[in-house]
Amino acid sequence: MITKNLTISNPQGFHMRPASVFSAAMGKYPCKVTVNFNGNSYNAKSTLNLIAACMKCGSEIELVCDGENENGAMAEAVQLIESGFGE
Repeated sequence: MITKNLTISNPQGFHMRPASVFSAAMGKYPCKVTVNFNGNSYNAKSTLNLIAACMKCGSEIELVCDGENENGAMAEAVQLIESGFGE
């Protein structure tokens, strides 16, 4: 299991488009990917879970990847979040 603390830099936060891009990207990996935010855990492979978390620009999150190819999942997740999903 690996974890990393990140800050949402996308100006609009995790709205529909970034949430769907992120969940689709994480769905390629066999490991479990979880976003911890505001005391709750969200399945990062679920677009609806990510939207329900209401993560705005500047939100501090903990990303947890656990299982097969967790390093690959973490690397792609970090790249997506730090790039602001290209927005």
